[in-house]
Amino acid sequence: MTQPIVVVGAALLGGGRLLAARRSAPPELAGRWELPGGKVEPGESPERALVRELHEELGVTAEPVARVPGEWPLKPGYVLRVWTARLLAGTPEPLEDHDELRWLTPGELWDVDWLDQDVAAVEAVLALGAW
Repeated sequence: MTQPIVVVGAALLGGGRLLAARRSAPPELAGRWELPGGKVEPGESPERALVRELHEELGVTAEPVARVPGEWPLKPGYVLRVWTARLLAGTPEPLEDHDELRWLTPGELWDVDWLDQDVAAVEAVLALGAW
């Protein structure tokens, strides 16, 4: 069996809020919300991929803090693994594959239409109480 391709997601936390990103592409995902992140490239650590993806997608410098327990299947052959992350520099902007960002308090988390696979990941982040 081949190893799944790992997609890293960032639970970017700040000021008691979690950053959510609305997809603009591909069409079947557009308009739904996710934790920002992306695929781990060959030879790259998941933590390094997270830093790179947040820079590419949001234009920020961030650092991974801790892995959120669990992993969630995406399309066949892909799994989502999530890390809590801290913003070091920059203001997040939707640069790539997103058209809107929102900082959500725990009480606002379910005000957006999360992608199905991100729902369980967001629940796991909420359970950590890392806010």
